[in-house]
Amino acid sequence: MLPVALSIAGSDSGGGAGIQADLKTFHAFGTFGTTAVTAITAQNTRGVRGVHPIPTAMVRDQIRAVAEDLPPAAFKTGMLATGELVRTVAAAIEEHGLRNFVLDPVMVASSGDRLLDRDAERTIRDELLRLATLVTPNLDEAAILAGFEVTDPETMRRAAETLVEQGAAAVLLKGGHLPGAELTDLLWDGREWTEWRRPKLETRHTHGTGCTLSAAIVAGLAHGRPLAAAVDAALDYVRRAMEGAPGLGSGHGPLNHMIPGIT
Repeated sequence: MLPVALSIAGSDSGGGAGIQADLKTFHAFGTFGTTAVTAITAQNTRGVRGVHPIPTAMVRDQIRAVAEDLPPAAFKTGMLATGELVRTVAAAIEEHGLRNFVLDPVMVASSGDRLLDRDAERTIRDELLRLATLVTPNLDEAAILAGFEVTDPETMRRAAETLVEQGAAAVLLKGGHLPGAELTDLLWDGREWTEWRRPKLETRHTHGTGCTLSAAIVAGLAHGRPLAAAVDAALDYVRRAMEGAPGLGSGHGPLNHMIPGIT
């Protein structure tokens, strides 16, 4: 049977991130994508021009509609915009017993625009971390959630351990913003470290990388893969999608989501 994956996230009018990127990624990995839209954004590769949160009752109803008829084998959250939306989503996750939860704590766009208010940042830490099978912060997001600067592999490890202590089952800390020519990603599940190192790609086509990575992990979990294997396949997919970027836009361009994933 075709596994169902759910994305609870914002819409990107430019098509490179958010719900749009998630659906393309789910398709590439042979999963049936469903959605609950939390916000509408006006954005392109140059930046975010506006964010309009969806009313919480509508977000709750979207999640219920999917959970009751198309129960997802795995799901993710992306941009949640406000603390009220975070609390609504956390309550819905528990109400419907949703499992295999990848928390992508979307806080800042590739362009540098903030996508989350301060109350929502605190509420993610307090309400969603404890529900997460995996949380996937970059260095800036890890610093906000852990409460200290994350600038090198040593502080990455300390931040990952902190987030697991705060309730997350596992943490994938993304090191794309580390200085130097090498990229390091660290996975900590409270028992074992897994590390990926590879040369950095020199490219402007980075719009939606975090959304795409978390969606690819969700697809892997929906197929029943172990967490480390799902992360490994997702990291490989994102790299190939960046290498094959279609060259669109004049800012942070989108990836090539038509690159095949592992199904």
